[in-house]
Amino acid sequence: MRRVQFALLLTLLMVCSSLVGCFGEDEKALPVESSPFDFDREVPETTWYHYDGAIDARNESAVMAANITANLTGANAPFWTMGSYFGIGMSTFEPTIGITSADNLYMSSWGNGVGGATAVVQCTGLIEMTNLSDYSCADVYDPPIPVVSSNDPYIYVDKWTDRIMKFDMHALAAMTVEWSDDEGNTWKPVTLTTSPYSVQDHQTITSAPGAALHPTTWIYCVNGNAPAPLCSFSVDGGHNWSPEVAGAPLSCQSGGLSAHLEGAENGNFYRGQIGCNGEGYSIYRSTNGGLTWTEHVLPTSESGTADTWNAEEAQVAIDMDNNVHAMWMGADDMPYYAYSLDEGDSWSDAMMIAPPIGLQGTGFPVVTAGDSGRVAFGYVGDTGNDTWNAYLTVMTDAFSDNPLMTTVQVNQPGDPIATEAGCGYNRCGGLGDFLDMAVDQYGRPWFGLSHNIQDIGIFATTIEGPTLRGDVTELNVMPAGGPETL
Repeated sequence: MRRVQFALLLTLLMVCSSLVGCFGEDEKALPVESSPFDFDREVPETTWYHYDGAIDARNESAVMAANITANLTGANAPFWTMGSYFGIGMSTFEPTIGITSADNLYMSSWGNGVGGATAVVQCTGLIEMTNLSDYSCADVYDPPIPVVSSNDPYIYVDKWTDRIMKFDMHALAAMTVEWSDDEGNTWKPVTLTTSPYSVQDHQTITSAPGAALHPTTWIYCVNGNAPAPLCSFSVDGGHNWSPEVAGAPLSCQSGGLSAHLEGAENGNFYRGQIGCNGEGYSIYRSTNGGLTWTEHVLPTSESGTADTWNAEEAQVAIDMDNNVHAMWMGADDMPYYAYSLDEGDSWSDAMMIAPPIGLQGTGFPVVTAGDSGRVAFGYVGDTGNDTWNAYLTVMTDAFSDNPLMTTVQVNQPGDPIATEAGCGYNRCGGLGDFLDMAVDQYGRPWFGLSHNIQDIGIFATTIEGPTLRGDVTELNVMPAGGPETL
């Protein structure tokens, strides 16, 4: 009997030894499925990953409810990202910016230059900075005879020649240009752009390859109180300018206020504005150096258009493959985006690009682009009680079926850039009428704006995150800036 009991016990031991958990052994844990958002550290409270319509990309239930098929691989993969800003040491108004291949950043500073001229603020050591003490900013505009009377300052850097163009409007009566080909060390004498026959206001200037007597053609447009903007071009680098011609089809009734001009690698020029019928938004294109323009209507039927101070503008950027990227504010005061792969002849569906944080409204849109499908957007937004913050959104695969958007608030909580009522909807402090953006040679986006509370111009950027040029990889890490740089 005992032998039978012993045999049964031995059999039971052999069976249990092959089973997980017998006699108190721990069961093996089931593997946890990893997420593309599993970084080696916590996501900052000022960073959001999202899709069109403010769908939180890290909320699987929200993504499924929106019927989004997430493909977060390749160029559409997320990167740990954080934003910050850096002061230029003086005030700004309607800040326009530029970047040279010598890694210098430039921003206009109205009235702070020699003799009351517009300062051309050069910030050195900021791009690819490793220590906050490595960067400094100074005015490099010091010609023998400075232009001392400028109502609207404007700075533009030619992306193909590094020429720094200083473009000034004088009492609504005349426009002048000056330029530097040596990082602001010397300046060519002032040139009167044209013989004006109308009001000269709200100017914008750009360049593109393809001139006869200079590597690039230059074009500017102004609000001449005409049915559409008036534009002039130069094929000799700015020495001589054509008479001002209509910057839209001759029958166009768009009004004269235009957003920033943009030039493309293929020689085309683009600008955004209200449509010729006075409704919606359109992108206007010139394929002949600014002589004539065609209208290309944006897909605003669902978004509508904003009813604010800067509602007349749709911003445009061109990537290195000549694809066109457009941004505008909708009737809900939210930012919208669409792209064109055929020079504006047709457009993608519109996407709402604000992050999922319940913004009360946004304003001052601006867009820039790097390599094909890499795009960045800047704007200001109200989180409630007129607390206006600055936001920078990037896409590394805009042409994906469901492009991932990464948005950073460049100012930290408790450090708003403005608290003025309705700031994003009106002319607002140093923000003036418009802001500006550009991408440096390493693929880092730069956003020029004003910290209105401190009245200091600032460059905002992603101090960590994906590059907008070359292979989609991580940018070199920069130290955080913030209030200590003001």
